[in-house]
Amino acid sequence: GQNLYPPETVPKELSFDEKLAKIQRYLPKDLTQKILAQRDKIEGERKLVTVMFCDMEGFTSLTEKLGSEEMYSIMDGVYEILIHKVHDYEGIVNELTGDGIMALFGAPIALEDAPQRAVRSALAIHREINKFSDQLKDQKKMPSIKMRIGIHTGPVIVGTLGNDLRVEFKAVGDTVNLASRM
Repeated sequence: GQNLYPPETVPKELSFDEKLAKIQRYLPKDLTQKILAQRDKIEGERKLVTVMFCDMEGFTSLTEKLGSEEMYSIMDGVYEILIHKVHDYEGIVNELTGDGIMALFGAPIALEDAPQRAVRSALAIHREINKFSDQLKDQKKMPSIKMRIGIHTGPVIVGTLGNDLRVEFKAVGDTVNLASRM
């Protein structure tokens, strides 16, 4: 039997920098301006930040079922939804994981109601992913896609803000770890 996926057809994994560059293309311009305007105020501050992690349930088994190429194009659609729904609530996607994102509300842009925004963003993500999942099911007869989302608010020390608007944290403490485990 011929292997359906000769190794060279598997799409090259984008590096995190390439992925982040791609994300910033989605960033609403006024959001970018806001962040850059606050740059000096941001660095080195201790802030209350809401961290949100999203990852896909059953990612590995889905990839085994569909093959990595198919999964790659599905993830493209998933990332697009995640990124837009974070930006809609003035959050920032700070990292892409293999099967989801880490987003911040309240840094680099200070937000009064960061926790509420994160929760609303999470609900919007679930809604959109369900729609996307239903479309895929119609086209491809595949299992449904579900995201797991953890949200936690706590103090972090904001380090430097990179040119790609990615925030580096000096001391993140338990805030991020807890959000990722939730």
